[in-house]
Order: sequence, then structure tokens, then C-alpha cells
Amino acid sequence: MTDALFRNFIDGRFDEPSATFDSVDPSTGAAWGRMPAASEADVDRAVEAAHRALRSDPWRRMTATARGKLLVKLGDLVTANAGRLAELETRDTGKIIRETRAQIAYVGDYYRYYGGLADKHEGAHVPIDKPDLDVTIRREPIGVVAAVVPWNSQLFLSAVKLGPALAAGCTIVLKASEDGPAPLLAFAELVREAGFPSGVVNILTGFGHDCGQRLTSHRLISRVAFTGGPSTARAIVRNTAENLAYTTLELGGKSPIVVFADADLDSAANAVVAGIFAATGQSCVAGSRLLVERSVKDEFLARLKRKAEAIRIGDPQDPATEMGPLATLRQRDWIEKIVAESLAAGGMLVTGGTRPAGSGFYYAPTIIDAGGSDLPCVREELFGPVLSVLAFDTEAQALALANDTPFGLASGVFTSNLGKAHRMARDIHAGVVWVNTYRAVSPLVPFGGYGLSGLGREGGLDAIRDYTRSKSVWIKTSDEPIPDPFVMR
Repeated sequence: MTDALFRNFIDGRFDEPSATFDSVDPSTGAAWGRMPAASEADVDRAVEAAHRALRSDPWRRMTATARGKLLVKLGDLVTANAGRLAELETRDTGKIIRETRAQIAYVGDYYRYYGGLADKHEGAHVPIDKPDLDVTIRREPIGVVAAVVPWNSQLFLSAVKLGPALAAGCTIVLKASEDGPAPLLAFAELVREAGFPSGVVNILTGFGHDCGQRLTSHRLISRVAFTGGPSTARAIVRNTAENLAYTTLELGGKSPIVVFADADLDSAANAVVAGIFAATGQSCVAGSRLLVERSVKDEFLARLKRKAEAIRIGDPQDPATEMGPLATLRQRDWIEKIVAESLAAGGMLVTGGTRPAGSGFYYAPTIIDAGGSDLPCVREELFGPVLSVLAFDTEAQALALANDTPFGLASGVFTSNLGKAHRMARDIHAGVVWVNTYRAVSPLVPFGGYGLSGLGREGGLDAIRDYTRSKSVWIKTSDEPIPDPFVMR
């Protein structure tokens, strides 16, 4: 039974939707709310509103300092409302409440960070090689931004786009995933409360074939920031052939966690659990490939098996729950298919591989001893709580296995040998290397991957520059007439 109606936020107003769809609570499998299905016309109105706001007062004339203050206020509102947003996210996506509360509260720091940077990213004065000219470089907003985010960690994945874009002076149309959009549609209330002018931030949801395609190909879009899977990314790149929008892609991964025999095995086991079973494995940085030195493999797997089987699976709204359901039924179907194929191809089931009793889209924490690297579970991104285990004998073998993937988003290295840690961190082909820890983030640090894990970086000081264009301004300082007009200066 549905009991809540959500609305798109366009040009400072919440619109009555012309079409809706049911959103399902993954812990029960039952519909709980109705979400707006944005049409191509809705997208056009949102983009046109953003374009109007970009070119009009008060946003066009607002100082960087004033923009920063709005972002700081938004960050404070997110932190103050983290509990309410967390309950919505947990209900709409199945992510456990103990994580959504903490993560959303921390999202406020991202807005405050970029609020502080808004008036600190600077242009330049060029010591030009012509004595009668003065040249400066201005950094100006790139234009209207299309931000497209998935359902998982959506407040965080929006903040790393909205924060730098708004700090730079851009305007935005944000598309929330049709799988669990409720928290972002509710977040729009905070955007309005913070005082952003109408049209500066627009938030909607809908389906890829009309809403997503129209947004990313729209002629008034200058920048696309996408987080999601490679297949959708390819479609977006094709769409941007229409508008030649500057595009960044934060995609998936098949991230390795490398455990050497000299590591603190208890700490490493906890990190592996955090990397693959936290958030039910539905994280782009999930450490889904465990590479463990053969001499400690049996001991380490025994520890992991005990920890995996002790994980408390249950109602995601219960603070004691440690692992909730998968977000969608199709995701569980995909995982079951890949696990079955992997076991049929010779993988050994260490634990899991089953559905817990009861309703909802639950799947048990699963560990597969892969034996070789050609099993489907080793190659495919499952986006679920499935760990594939491979053994190595030497550091060179560990590195080769770590890099044996077309992805390259995150990685982990566990060792007490400082030199080994530095060598592995240098040579692993991934945008993030965690050493003796895993799954840590900060607004101060850039984030992104190699290969099929995407293009570009989010977070850190340089992110604002990706939302600006440079403009060179040449001023003639001499009172002398311009010389020969037929010779380029």
C-alpha cells in the first residue's frame, strides 16, 4: 500500500506530477510511496529554469562569498535533518539506519567544505611576453550542470557534485535514481529553506529512456556529472555527442583487498567485512576480490567465515541490524545467477549463497573460494555481499592479480612492511589505495578511478575547477596606436 506522494522540484516549486510510479521497500517487497516520473517536458522546464537562473540576477551577480554562505547553511540543514533523511533513505533503499544516519550527517561537511572554498579558487595574472598588454585569466561557471546519481549513498554522491558546482556559480538539474529517490526529493526542501534562488537547483526523478536521455543530451547542458554503471555511462557519452557537454564518470569497480602474511589479520578481517558486507556490498568501492597470501589463507578464511556468519541480518530500521536487504529484486536475481555460474564452474562455497527466510530482497553474506581468476564472480561486478577469494605466493603475483581487471576504482593493502606498502600503493592501477584500512572518505580528498571505473575526479580542492571555464582577458596598456593590422601580434 502506498502512503506518500513525492514531487519533482523545478524552478523553486514542487510540481504535482502528471505521472507516478510505486517505490518499493526492499525489506518487505511492498510499495510504500509514489514517486514522480518526470517527462521530457518536465526535463525541459527544469533545464530552462536552470539556464534562466544562470543568466539572471540574483545568482548571476551573487558574490562567491555569498554563494559560500548558502552552501554552509545547506550543510547545516543537512546535518540537522540527517535523522529524517536517513529514515527515508533506509525505507526506500534498504540501507541500514546506523549507516544512513552517520553518512548523511557527514554529508553536511561536504557542503560546508565547498562553501569555504567558494571564494578561494582564484584566477591568474599572466606575465605576458608583450610589454604593452596586461593579461589575466578568469575562472567562470561552466554553465548548467546535469548531475545523475544512483540510489546508493545518494546524498553523498549528490554533495560531491552540487557542492563544487554551486561554489563555482553553476546551476544544476539533479536526476535521482528511480530506484529509491525519496531522500533526494525530500532534500529539495532543504535547498529551498537554505535560500537558493529559484532555478539554481532543480531535482527530479524518472526513467532513463525519457528523463535521463533528454537531460544528458539537452542543448542547454554544458556539464554532465554521472555516477553509475558502465553501460549507462556509454549511453550518456552517446547522448553528450548532441551537446558536447564536458563529462565526468564515476563508475563501478572490482576492487582488490590484498592481505599479506605479515598483516594484522584481525584488523584485516574487519576491513574485509567492512569492504564487502557493509551496505550489503552495494558500494562502488566494495572490496569484492580478496587476494590473500597462501601461507595464511586457511587461517584468514576461517576468521572471515566466523565473522560473516555472525553478521546480524534484519530490519534496516533497527539500529542493531548490521546488514539489510539488496535494493531491488533484479539485483538479487543477478547475484544468484552469477553465484550459481561460479559454483558450477568450480568455485567452492565457504559460506552463504542463500536467501534468509522471510520477505524482502535479502541475501546472505557469501564467500567463494575462487581457485582461479576466470570465474564469473571474480570478473563481474555483483554489487552485493559476495566475496571472491584468490591466493598468491609472491608480491609480484599479488600485484598481477590486483591489476587483472578492466576496473580500477579502489584497493586495499594490508601489511606491516612499510616498503611493501609503498610499492603496492605505487603500482596498483586504482584511483584509491587504502593501506591497513578500508572504506574511508573525506571532502578534502579527490575520488575517482582508472579504466572502466570512470573518468575524472570528485572531491578535494580541484573539483571546483571542473565546473569552470577559463577566460583570458587581454588589456592594451599603451597609448600608442595599434601597429600593422595585417600582422598577428
